[in-house]
Amino acid sequence: MPSDPKPPGLIQRYREELQVRHYARRTVKTYEQWLRRFLRFHGRRHPREMGSAEVNAFLSHLAVDLQVSASTQNQALAALLFLYRELLERDLELEGVVRARTRRRLPVVLSEAEVRAVRDRLEGDAALVVGLLYGSGLRLMEALRLRVKDLDFQRQELTVRDGKGGKDRLTLLPQSLVPGLQQHLLEVRDVHRADLAAGWGRVLMPYALARKYPNAEREWAWQWVFPQQNRWVDRESGTQGRHHLDPSVVQKAVKRAVTEAGVTKAASCHTFRHSFATHLLERGQDIRTIQELLGHQDVSTTMIYTHVLNRGPLGVRSPADLV
Repeated sequence: MPSDPKPPGLIQRYREELQVRHYARRTVKTYEQWLRRFLRFHGRRHPREMGSAEVNAFLSHLAVDLQVSASTQNQALAALLFLYRELLERDLELEGVVRARTRRRLPVVLSEAEVRAVRDRLEGDAALVVGLLYGSGLRLMEALRLRVKDLDFQRQELTVRDGKGGKDRLTLLPQSLVPGLQQHLLEVRDVHRADLAAGWGRVLMPYALARKYPNAEREWAWQWVFPQQNRWVDRESGTQGRHHLDPSVVQKAVKRAVTEAGVTKAASCHTFRHSFATHLLERGQDIRTIQELLGHQDVSTTMIYTHVLNRGPLGVRSPADLV
């Protein structure tokens, strides 16, 4: 007589609980890593045997011994709060925790000339992706997760689906990118048609849409704007499909282009999003509009870009320039 299946372990149940609540895939992975670190720190004791004191000790260890940033400590706290409140149904008393020091850092921003110098050294998919980071203010993963239906060339806008915080938003689509994107999509469509002819052409669908619309995973509108060159293969079923471009491809291309352009700033893919907001401010765009385009929940987050307002006709001039 077959034995009963082994019940899922703590980490598996934790992962499934996050997925049920539609947490982003990267968030699920990050939270799971924090849970594993918490368990290792306390000798792999079960969380039911621990409580506020052990959580406080772990968070203090991160701040004092590892000297992590405040955002990193808050991320670990969020992961553990989810564990106790949602999975174990217990409240924590977080008193006496040594809080990591909050450091206010200004974003790295490139000048318009530096942006041009870096973009001129990019080509292919990386050039188009960086064009969207700078021209639309997207985060890297927001650009890579774009689907064909998210681009509206007539209205010159694009839709960011399930962005940070699980929210959708509209932002602008630069006219200068339209010809390149349209040509790129013609090439992607040829690849998609070849995949369909070979019996594949599927793409991963969000949430339960694959069950609700069983044919949508093959439709052109749902395909990635920036698919990978090679198809993924399910080892068990043999099913094949295409995922979106891996972020490391763009990150490496940007790092190489920054070096070749002779830019000494610590620029990354996210720097182009910072530059998007800063350059709009320099041109007199109101802060509320920029907040909407960036998808910031609070305008105070957007206000960090006002450090550029010491330039331009309304900026503060140094007394040395008045002599």
